[in-house]
Amino acid sequence: MTVVDASVVLAWLQDEPGAEEAEPMLMEGVIGAANWSEVLQKTRQHGAPPGIVGRLLASFGLTVVDVSVADAEIGADLWRQGSALSLADRLCLALGLRMNFPVATADAAWVGIEDGPDVIVIR
Repeated sequence: MTVVDASVVLAWLQDEPGAEEAEPMLMEGVIGAANWSEVLQKTRQHGAPPGIVGRLLASFGLTVVDVSVADAEIGADLWRQGSALSLADRLCLALGLRMNFPVATADAAWVGIEDGPDVIVIR
């Protein structure tokens, strides 16, 4: 199983580079609620109905997982001065650590994060 960042889901939805790598990760994958919110916001921004997109992704087996107190604490611990990681990025990484799953993203800056989970970059 893999924890997916919003960028992975969006790459697949928008048929961007990395979409082929993303597709199998959506089957039986996990996404945190903060990243799920990003997906739905971008879906709405591009004029697609979020409910239909949500049902499509759920039919693949993608599961939305709540952000926990532990995720919030780990996400705060992953913050570094000058880091480009957003709060949602750090919560995604924290979820990977909590679940002991690799995390997939389209953002190569996630590779080699100190105390982070294994990272798979789709492009």
